[in-house]
Amino acid sequence: MANDKQSIKLALNLALKYLSYQPRTVYEVKEYIKNKGFGENIIEKIIETLLEKNYLNDTNFAKIFIESKVRNKPKSKFAFQYELHKKGINPSIVDAVLEQYNNQDLAIKSVRNKIKIWRKLDAEKFKKKMMNYLQYRGFSYDICLSTLDRFKKSKD
Repeated sequence: MANDKQSIKLALNLALKYLSYQPRTVYEVKEYIKNKGFGENIIEKIIETLLEKNYLNDTNFAKIFIESKVRNKPKSKFAFQYELHKKGINPSIVDAVLEQYNNQDLAIKSVRNKIKIWRKLDAEKFKKKMMNYLQYRGFSYDICLSTLDRFKKSKD
């Protein structure tokens, strides 16, 4: 029993250290502790403790993650869904957090800084650059075209 308590204490300390660098999801912490060689029962106790103390909260994580990405490197809602899925966030949480965002607005925001650089390009290169840039960030063809049209009009 003493050994079990020591294992829990060690696993908790490892989890807290892992969380100290940046916020994490429940899935990420579970995987981290599992990779350190701890059993399922210890992992569950650690996760339970961290959830009780609100050190882990997937909803808050998703909100902070999306806000940060929208501010610094906007992508499509589809790309955000994919990234959060890889981090083990429940799809219903992802949908709720992304509900407030609009793909068209995200596309415009993502190219706003690049437009200054691309303005000097001829029309064909401008179109190619913008379409590739937006498609790489997960935007649909329709969103890419409408964003292109919007900036072509402002360019003329």
